[in-house]
Amino acid sequence: MKRLITVSLFLLAGRLQAQDFQSKLSAAFSRLQADSQCRYASLSLTVLDAKTGERVFAASPDMGLATASTLKTITSITAFYVLGADFRYQTQLGYSGEITADGTLNGDVIIKGAGDPTLGSWRYEQTKEAHILALMADALKTAGIKKINGRVIGDDSIFGTQSIPEGWIWQDTGNYYGAGTSGLCWRENQFDIKLRTGAVGNPIGVSYTVPNVPYLTFKSELVNGPSGSGDNAYALLPIGSKVMYLRGSYAIDKDKKSISAALPDAAYDAALRLEDTLKRLGITVSNDPESVATLTAKGVQTPVIGKTLTTIQSPALSKIIYWLNQKSINLYAEQLLKTIAWKQGRKPTTGNGVEEVQKFWQARGIDPNSINVYDGSGLSPGDRVTTNTLARILQSAKKESWFPGFYESLPVYNDIKMKSGSINSVLCYAGYQNHNGRELCFSIMVNNFSGSSRGIKEKMFRVLDVLK
Repeated sequence: MKRLITVSLFLLAGRLQAQDFQSKLSAAFSRLQADSQCRYASLSLTVLDAKTGERVFAASPDMGLATASTLKTITSITAFYVLGADFRYQTQLGYSGEITADGTLNGDVIIKGAGDPTLGSWRYEQTKEAHILALMADALKTAGIKKINGRVIGDDSIFGTQSIPEGWIWQDTGNYYGAGTSGLCWRENQFDIKLRTGAVGNPIGVSYTVPNVPYLTFKSELVNGPSGSGDNAYALLPIGSKVMYLRGSYAIDKDKKSISAALPDAAYDAALRLEDTLKRLGITVSNDPESVATLTAKGVQTPVIGKTLTTIQSPALSKIIYWLNQKSINLYAEQLLKTIAWKQGRKPTTGNGVEEVQKFWQARGIDPNSINVYDGSGLSPGDRVTTNTLARILQSAKKESWFPGFYESLPVYNDIKMKSGSINSVLCYAGYQNHNGRELCFSIMVNNFSGSSRGIKEKMFRVLDVLK
């Protein structure tokens, strides 16, 4: 009898504790809703038990809202399920034609991409530009090639010709974070523009680029902004143009004095860098480098690899996703989205990737209409997902063997392991937190807030503090 009473009291205490927690969370969320920054905003919060999936708290859980970069958690988790934590991309280097007795290749050297977003990236030792170029050059020398009577071609054909998701805005696409997808990525499809700054209000010039991009010219309409105004510079490259426009302002007190822009043709740039490397090694190339995209646009039939010399593997998927979420790399997410479609037997397009993500989660009981998106990164302002769906997907990952890798990929904000997301007047967070030994997962979204991002962030953190 005493044991029964003890158990009953324990259960009652647990229920009272849970009710107190829910009451505090409800009060904190209500304060956020009533805040002047949220007068015209749409807000949603879902908190689930990360082990059982039980709903702990919900406010407007089925309202579709812009996710910003918290959408990357859905792309990451789906990629883990579909591709596996050990999945690696494989880039091939080979040639067409024949090698003569004197070491002349009468044909083309071809770098055939398979969608690897890390090729030439500085984030991993084995992917750095110099290392990759050395591997390629060594493979060509080992094959006995001393002269190339042909071209170096970057084959980016595997991912098709549409590199920019339909939901993205033009203002983003010339900048590093708006770099388009490619079957053959290179240096994360970006380069740096070093600025020549001056007095407030005066024009800003371009000093040089890293690396040098001789195929582009720059027209700067940037002006020097006052101290504290930040980086409000945008790179804009009209389709088919070789002139990149720089517009906006750049604060005089910023130390970096540079902005990062998107490569218009990453496959061409990879071919150009390999050609430069070969020439420095004394291996001459008779014709200019090309990409399959430019050859196709010219109506020229592109060669295929007749002999593969080496295959370059990417880091494992778990390592790719680590940086995807740590640094919120849009390119990585978009490459993975297309890869999901490819591995499901579909043509690797952004649209097919979205459909495959929706189908995958529909088979697990999630309404595909609650994942109404245009991309895999959240850069599109038209993306709409519910906090209930996002939290359920986070919860599903908890039981998987690869979960530690996904969890490690999430940054820490406000002492909480979570992914952030922000675009114009949108701020969101999604992640995990322990509360008195209970493991929770959550998604919170605020759309159309007014005022400063810093202010709304601090107020959202006060809500999330209740989860600690």
